[in-house]
Amino acid sequence: MHTVILGAGVVGYQIAEQLIAEGKDVVILEKNPERAKFISEHLDCMVINDDGTNVSSLKRAGTKDASIFISVTNSDEVNMIACGLVASEFNVPLKIARVRNIDYSKSKIMGKSFLGIDLIVNSEVETARQIANTIALGADSDVMFFENTDLQMRNIVVTRGSYFANKTVKDIRKGISEPFLISGIMRNNDFLIPTGDTIVREGDNIYLMATQKNFTRIFIQVGKKQEKIDRIVIIGGGRVGSLACEYLIRTGRKITVVETDYERCKFLADKFPDALILNADISDESVFHEEEIAKHDLIVTVTDNQELNMLISLYAKSMGIKRSIALVTNSSYLAIASRLDIDVTVNPKLSTVDAIMKFIRRGNIKSLHSIFHGRAEVIEFSVDEKNPLVGKPLKDMLFPKNSIILSVVRNNTNILPHGNIVIEPNDLVIIIAEKTSIPDLEQFIQG
Repeated sequence: MHTVILGAGVVGYQIAEQLIAEGKDVVILEKNPERAKFISEHLDCMVINDDGTNVSSLKRAGTKDASIFISVTNSDEVNMIACGLVASEFNVPLKIARVRNIDYSKSKIMGKSFLGIDLIVNSEVETARQIANTIALGADSDVMFFENTDLQMRNIVVTRGSYFANKTVKDIRKGISEPFLISGIMRNNDFLIPTGDTIVREGDNIYLMATQKNFTRIFIQVGKKQEKIDRIVIIGGGRVGSLACEYLIRTGRKITVVETDYERCKFLADKFPDALILNADISDESVFHEEEIAKHDLIVTVTDNQELNMLISLYAKSMGIKRSIALVTNSSYLAIASRLDIDVTVNPKLSTVDAIMKFIRRGNIKSLHSIFHGRAEVIEFSVDEKNPLVGKPLKDMLFPKNSIILSVVRNNTNILPHGNIVIEPNDLVIIIAEKTSIPDLEQFIQG
């Protein structure tokens, strides 16, 4: 599969990195010479330092023979024009564009093919939805959802004195009455799929899989108190903050938005008459006291400054706010944020990568999530009668190293897998795998 990617920012880089790890042929077009040089030194693919909106550069990239064209530059217009040019000049089956302007996302172009684009991805919309969904579940951890099942995956950073610290996985499971699975562990920079004898240590970032109802009971048993969230303060009234406010105001909660730009505040006040809009600089400590910010149940920091988002989230927790969500745009900061007293981090770029990778693989794939800073993926896929998984006990299947089936959903019933279970047609299977193992799993995922 030959893929041409226009734009070598974080999103373009991560998509290319994943496809290359899967053995795919990738060519990157990048206009900035310094960025192009960096990419060529770090990725094993062809990099062309040129503008992707002319036919000659697209021909040099081999677009004529491409299966996929992905445009993820920082310009919505460039992304759409490039896809339109590819659609008119080349016979490429899939054209994908990242479009961040909310006006575009709400227009009719999202509902039908526009300029030949097969998928338009809006990272701000995906991020705001993630924030709203996380808040609906208590905002006490990252949450991954799966289709046609109430299973969820949530993470916990193991701190000193945690129920999970310094116990084997099998001892942890013995002490909790509700069914659940420890599906993966990130320890320093290593990704582990645990066995029953694996010892969970302080500092580990562990991902648990269970149903929503069971998570509530599990968190109670391990002493992770769930808080009622009625009053929410959103720091930053930009596109993500505005969309998050739009989603949350519908839930009947009391919403406060703090924004430094006066004109933006006027716009938000007109758009959300039921919300309290404050024109203030949250980095001024007096704002916390004068506006009684600390009396809110949850703070959502979504400014354009990720360092400020993290610092304000931490300060808010120290002032008594129960829960915090921080927008972190730099993926390398996610590991730092996970070790701090920030309950949930959201990353628009990872959301964009997940949406694009799901569309690229599509077929039987129902959902796809990158975890552990892109080191691993959780994939939910449906099984048809031709899938090599069908009819054989799992113990007889040879799966790649660092990959395991987490759950089987059959007739809306969740089944924790064991060696003797036999996969049947129409089952939904949820699997976790290190990124490098994905190519060896494609025979099962694609059927």
